[in-house]
Amino acid sequence: MIKVAIIGTGNISAAHIEGYLQFPERCKIVALVDIYPEKAEEKKKRFGLTDAEVYDDHRKILDRNDIELFDVCTPPYVHSEITINALNAGKNVLVEKPMAASLEECDAMLEAAQRNNKLLSIVAQNRFRTGYMRLKQVLDSGLAGDISHVEVDSYWWRDHSYYDLWWRGTWEKEGGGCTLNHAIHHIDMMIWMAGMPEEIQAAMSNTSHDNAEVEDLSVAILKFKNRALGQITSSVVHHGEEQQIVFQCKKARISAPWKVYASKGKSNGFPERNKELENEIEKFYESLPAQKYEGHTPQIDDVLKALETNSKPLSTGEGGRRALELITAIYKSASINQSVKLPLTKDDPFYTVAGLQANLPHFYEKSASIENFEDESITFGREV
Repeated sequence: MIKVAIIGTGNISAAHIEGYLQFPERCKIVALVDIYPEKAEEKKKRFGLTDAEVYDDHRKILDRNDIELFDVCTPPYVHSEITINALNAGKNVLVEKPMAASLEECDAMLEAAQRNNKLLSIVAQNRFRTGYMRLKQVLDSGLAGDISHVEVDSYWWRDHSYYDLWWRGTWEKEGGGCTLNHAIHHIDMMIWMAGMPEEIQAAMSNTSHDNAEVEDLSVAILKFKNRALGQITSSVVHHGEEQQIVFQCKKARISAPWKVYASKGKSNGFPERNKELENEIEKFYESLPAQKYEGHTPQIDDVLKALETNSKPLSTGEGGRRALELITAIYKSASINQSVKLPLTKDDPFYTVAGLQANLPHFYEKSASIENFEDESITFGREV
């Protein structure tokens, strides 16, 4: 029985708690931690966690030998501190995205995990959706051919009041805007499927949220080593939230939400539809298993399995770092108005929290700060 502590009991923690409760024979939540203990008490009551003790500081449970897994659901600016403290105390850690506030903090977390020989997994729940799992396997099969172009439309919509919450909308506390905190889902999946680009050119703006320092829209152009190109649009200003990842490959176009289209050339080079290949790809896609769970639950299942079998989870600390590195490069390119080559080095001014805060633009100054919203309901993007 793996005993779990939830650190941070705000909106996202409910999805984590619901996930653990799916596996009562394998795990048990024994601690709830929040700087607002009343929020932890509310989650304890709502989910019937009668055996969970409530704390106001994660340091108060570091010496609890019964706790094996810390699940960190706090704002990003404290991810690194809590994670490193937990790893040094001999705990395994699952931490919400983004992994940390800077690449320097990511590297410190990875070093602590390696030194203590403990698991470090980063939340990337969309990897576990059936549509993305199947798309990844179709790409890996080679049926569609090598990638020529990838399009990432990470379209979300958030009202002006979204950034009134005390820790949102500042480079210091939230670490960034839509690119870091919304598009990271799609950016992680793009890297998982296509690998890291080697160069980025980006622009960003704040078009609709004058109560936030951070961006609400960014566009990036990617160059890959194999000459493929890509584009990422990150947004919280798109009505309808029509999200997609599209791969244009040498033989066919495939995407999530799922769609396949294949062309072949006539003698004069113009296209005609390749129905035979489409049917082959479609048949392979449909033969792939559907996920038993969706959302955070399958990732929690994956982390529990990794602990039970002493194996690696699907989403690792290294994967979380790669997503943050690409996002950091987008922020750097947009800030200096130049293309940026990857990887970023430790002497890069954007490598540290202090360097990021000194070089990133303030589109507006934060003009409101409320402790909590009465309505805690949240959404996780479109199903695929």
